[in-house]
Amino acid sequence: MPDGIVLACLVGLPFVAAIVAGLLPTRARDTASMLAGAVALVCLGLVWSAYGTVSGGGVLRAELPWMPQLGLSIVLRMDGFAWLFAGLITGIGALVVLYARYYMSAEDPVPRFFSFLLAFMGAMTGLVLSGHLVQLALFWELTSFLSFLLIGYWHHTAAARDGARMALTITATGGLSLFAGVLVLGHIVGSYDLDVVLAAGDTIRDHPLYIVALILIVLGALTKSAQFPFHFWLPHAMAAPTPVSAYLHSATLVKAGVFLLARLWPVMAGTDAWAWTVGLAGLITMLIGAYIAIFQNDLKGLLAYSTISHLGLITLLLGLKSELALIAAIFHTMNHAAFKCSLFMAAGIIDHETGTRDIRRLSGLNGPMPFTARLALVAAAAMAGVPLLNGFISKEMFFAEALSATAPVHPLLNVLPLAAMLASAFSVVYSLRFIHGVFFGSPPTDLPRTPHEPATWMRFPVEILVLTCIMVGVLPAATVGPYLDIAARAVLGDATPYYSLAVWHGVNLPLLMSVVAMAAGVTIYLILQRRLREGMDGPPLIRHLDAQRLFERAMVTLSWRLARTLERIAGTRRLQPQLRLILIAAIVAGAGAAFVRGVGPGNLVPAPIDPVLALLWVVGAACALGAAWQAKFHRLAATILLGGVGLVVCVTFVWFSAPDLALTQLTVEIVTTVLLLLGLRWLPKRMQSSSAREPEVLGRTRRLRDLAIATAAGGCMAMLAYVVMTRTPPELLAQHFLARAYLEGGGTNVVNVILVDFRGFDTLGEIFVVGVVALTTFALLRRFRPAADSVELPEQQRDQLEADEARHARDDGRHVADWLLVPFTLTRLLFPVMLVAAAFLLLRGHDLPGGGFSAGMVVAIAIILQYIVGGTEWTEDRLSLLRPPAWIGTGLLLAAGTGVAAWAFGLPFMTSYFSYADLPVLGKVPMASALIFDIGVFVLVVGATLLMLIALAHQSVRGRRSTPRTLPQAKASPRVADAVGGGG
Repeated sequence: MPDGIVLACLVGLPFVAAIVAGLLPTRARDTASMLAGAVALVCLGLVWSAYGTVSGGGVLRAELPWMPQLGLSIVLRMDGFAWLFAGLITGIGALVVLYARYYMSAEDPVPRFFSFLLAFMGAMTGLVLSGHLVQLALFWELTSFLSFLLIGYWHHTAAARDGARMALTITATGGLSLFAGVLVLGHIVGSYDLDVVLAAGDTIRDHPLYIVALILIVLGALTKSAQFPFHFWLPHAMAAPTPVSAYLHSATLVKAGVFLLARLWPVMAGTDAWAWTVGLAGLITMLIGAYIAIFQNDLKGLLAYSTISHLGLITLLLGLKSELALIAAIFHTMNHAAFKCSLFMAAGIIDHETGTRDIRRLSGLNGPMPFTARLALVAAAAMAGVPLLNGFISKEMFFAEALSATAPVHPLLNVLPLAAMLASAFSVVYSLRFIHGVFFGSPPTDLPRTPHEPATWMRFPVEILVLTCIMVGVLPAATVGPYLDIAARAVLGDATPYYSLAVWHGVNLPLLMSVVAMAAGVTIYLILQRRLREGMDGPPLIRHLDAQRLFERAMVTLSWRLARTLERIAGTRRLQPQLRLILIAAIVAGAGAAFVRGVGPGNLVPAPIDPVLALLWVVGAACALGAAWQAKFHRLAATILLGGVGLVVCVTFVWFSAPDLALTQLTVEIVTTVLLLLGLRWLPKRMQSSSAREPEVLGRTRRLRDLAIATAAGGCMAMLAYVVMTRTPPELLAQHFLARAYLEGGGTNVVNVILVDFRGFDTLGEIFVVGVVALTTFALLRRFRPAADSVELPEQQRDQLEADEARHARDDGRHVADWLLVPFTLTRLLFPVMLVAAAFLLLRGHDLPGGGFSAGMVVAIAIILQYIVGGTEWTEDRLSLLRPPAWIGTGLLLAAGTGVAAWAFGLPFMTSYFSYADLPVLGKVPMASALIFDIGVFVLVVGATLLMLIALAHQSVRGRRSTPRTLPQAKASPRVADAVGGGG
């Protein structure tokens, strides 16, 4: 199978499956789990298919051009190191899917869970396979977002919401730091391609910006891997379902930080700055995490802090100036994934079968759960570093490196072996507490559920992982040796030193350190056993050093106090003050730039003023001034006058031979004017002053102030236009596009070719914004309650009022029916004509004035006319059946799919294709793929208009259907709300 297909399937298949799983019915538990398991196994098979290449030192690489001119491409790259992590992601992912099938409750929306899990698997795979630094940063942030969804899966609980929010805040902020760091790194190297970066180690370390890039990248890695001082988010993430914890916090999410440090180790390590930042953070985290883990009463809390400690151990190894330390870090990453995932699953089994994770309530589970007890015992022993288990070998390598490491200062060299022994002793303590406190002692009593063994297949993933711990511990060279070797050589290359994975190296100092650490751990546990059983109020000595509290205080300061202060300064319930601040800021910025750079006329002589055009703009100026004046008295008149200004602009475009702009301006002007007219009824009343003299004085002052701001802003824009149009540009852009529009874009309408081809990516972003605005408009209006005075009326007066309203309604209905009969009939007849005109504009837009946007606006005008004469009933009965969100989604898929389709032909994203099709009768017809993009624009514009009209109709229905007890009181129309996917 070609490399590109293998890599693309590894990243893309989980995302496709995530979409399918998300569309499954809520109760399709088995279907969703089988889909997720099949995808994980297929991806694992694809990873194994690449073993032959990476084992020989080869690299699988696939590149999809995105914007080659800017050096941006989608690059997928798999060497031995990425292969190892891809195997962990997919292999443990398959085991987690099987485990989750039996763990998740029948009441949970399981397809949604597997949808999030598959999407996270794809994002994590994309991260380790990224061959481009910017792409790596994007996948990095995507893993943060998807982990937020997974951690907050049980969103009905406050703990899950708080834990997800904290994790997203820390990891996403670190992701921004990482993004800034890779930009600096790319600037240093001159390329963002990972192969180029990995070959520029000396250039990076000798550059003045090395420290800046180092700090930014290390911050990103430390936040993701929960290293000090950002370690506090990981225990709160334990509110997630146990399968999420087993996957994210053993093999994937928290390993992303150490993956990045190891990935960039050849080009950024070896300096004192690296050793101090990475090594010291790892050392502190290793000790603090191990110490706090001892005093946790929640099983998952204990495992969370132990995870923090082991990640600190790996980070410390990566901070040392030793290739053997790097190999030990990679080896311990593999071992930690095996025993920690099995322990999380065991903790989940205990919680699932007993109803609690509190160690103080658990004891003697060895009797009712003997198989689970033995599996947890082996996994905990591996975590503690007991001989003949995988954790022992990587711990021995850690002790050896602690003894022989080089560090920037001698005191750290003296502290490192002692710190390693202390952390190892602590790991023995919390491992003993996990096993002895849960499975031994008196039989359990007063548990929420009667403990018993889980389903066989729920225990099967734990058995596989525990068997791995034993096999690696007994036969390390034969089982994991080849895989560790290809990963180490992918990072170190020819600098890979000799190392041994033998179980027995004789009696040496690392072995003596292990014996001392284990003995010290057992002794500490025996001393603390009684107090730990009773429970302690946090770890002694550092219980008041709560990083979470500092984080929460910082968040309160930023999101509450600072936000409230800014809101008092710049916030307002009225739009005008906000617009005033924006205009003043723009004026100051523009005037400042003009003052610094200087402003003057260019080398072109202005053309003489045409008197007809001048008269036209006198009319436009009069309309603008009239609109400003009428805004004080009559909003309807102001809106109509604004429409006059728009028409003058439209005629100006025609005057200067810009028919496309004129057509777009005309249609947009009609639609926006009508929508403004329909929305005028919901605008709040003007603020009235308490005294009789104040309104006149304040009103005059306010109008003079607004006039000054408007004059300044208009003058600045006029000056900018004058400066630009009187200068000869360095390259005539018009000639550039005129010469290439037909040859490269296949169209003679240069404006349309620019929109759908040359600047198609900009247009894609713009229509995405249009869709978001439409959805946001509906979301706001469907919850909007028009302000009204609900006055309780006496019964007799209420009955009389209802009778009068009914009589007036009948009379108004007869009159409306009489005078609306003719326009309603005409608009019904005009509707298909306007649809044909829209189709005409759409199909000819690539060669003549028109296009998808103009055609969509024509359809919008036709629909608005039907709405005006047909009323809200017509909107409910007809438009609601069209499902506008589906139109918006279809339009986006068509537009984006046109760009993605270019990759199938090895072309950059959004590259269009043009040729002639020989059709019967018609002969040769020009066909361009940009037409599909234009159709997507058309569909989205129509869907957005439909959605906004339904939102307005929804408000009209609220106002029309008032209850008889209080007048007026709005009532929602469920039919309109359900038509767009939600109730009012």
